[in-house]
Amino acid sequence: MAHFTKATSLHDWLNQRLAVDTLRRVLATEYWIPKNINFLWAMGMVLAITFGLLLISGIFLLMYYQPNVNLAFDSVNYTIMQEVGYGWLWRHVHGVAASVVFLIIYIHMFTGIYYGSYKKGREMIWLSGMLLFVAFSAEAFSGYMLPWGQMSYWAGMVITNLFAGGSLHADGLVEWIRGDYVPGQAFLNRFFMLHVLLIPLAILGLIGLHFGALRIPHVNNQDGEEIDFEAEAAKYKAGDKANSKVIAFVNDFMSKDMMVVGIYLIFFFYLVFYHYDFAMDPVNFDPANGLKTPAHIYPEWYFLWSYEILRPFSTDTGLIAFAFAQVIFFALPFLDKSPNAVPASRRGLFKYWFWAMLIDMIILTAMGKVPPEGSFSTIGLYAALTFIGLWIALPFITKFEKKV
Repeated sequence: MAHFTKATSLHDWLNQRLAVDTLRRVLATEYWIPKNINFLWAMGMVLAITFGLLLISGIFLLMYYQPNVNLAFDSVNYTIMQEVGYGWLWRHVHGVAASVVFLIIYIHMFTGIYYGSYKKGREMIWLSGMLLFVAFSAEAFSGYMLPWGQMSYWAGMVITNLFAGGSLHADGLVEWIRGDYVPGQAFLNRFFMLHVLLIPLAILGLIGLHFGALRIPHVNNQDGEEIDFEAEAAKYKAGDKANSKVIAFVNDFMSKDMMVVGIYLIFFFYLVFYHYDFAMDPVNFDPANGLKTPAHIYPEWYFLWSYEILRPFSTDTGLIAFAFAQVIFFALPFLDKSPNAVPASRRGLFKYWFWAMLIDMIILTAMGKVPPEGSFSTIGLYAALTFIGLWIALPFITKFEKKV
């Protein structure tokens, strides 16, 4: 009884100062989620779990990593992988999570596009999600520099050269980013700081913004149905849960989320123990050498589609196309003129646009991995033009779409 009284007193003390009951109600027990959703709505929780794995594994790696151009490669490939107990495990977890997180992001992104989750007052959900995508991309790129292998060095050289702006010749900007004429100690120091401090803080803040944006207009559902959340919540709280169209975020929706997360973690740790090599480029197991250029320089698989949009064109045109690809997804809520927020399968021409975009990005990804020669170069060019053309066509094919 004494323990119960102490716990109650502590709860009351915290509640008076932090409004913990109000927070629990607003963010959990009275945060209403539509019933008619499927497992794809769990991708947000899967992303949060994967980010947690990245943070934890990154902290363990940080204990032994040396951000020095003479020591970085050996600290990763010798010290962590061979001398530190279970160091190999933490590196595998970090490497696999850094790759798989983008697979989940793309699934999450295209789920939102398919179900129109960026429409009807949900624009901030989409925009904050795209800011998260940019932040995760910057985090992945900065992390790719840290092992200081051949692909780390040369991918850093190629990507930072983009900031010269082609014929603008903004070479001073490139040198400012690198801290030198070529990637070196200053370059490694800067990307180390970005990777372990600045970008993770930005990601945490954006996760808060994304979750907050979800709270106000509520989560979309797989039928695009307009739900009176107040009326349905009243049914739920009155005990008529069977006829209510909503469930509580905690514990109803969370239990469904955890089931999907459990299945995902089986897949994740299968990759960690048996197929971790897919997330580790063999070229990057050679130490960085500024005098030996790899035969074929390419980024990780999750950047290949935008890299392939850059390659087929001349320098200036390629940079414009590349910049277009980086920002155009932000404009989706404003380019889609349709009044409908229903699944793409019920949206006339948009359903063909959706599948054409998805297939085109897969083709761009495949072409970005191979040398730009012969038929590969031609396929890459047409895929890049198709990507640009699809976005230009979007406002026209949705403007006259009839209300479903």
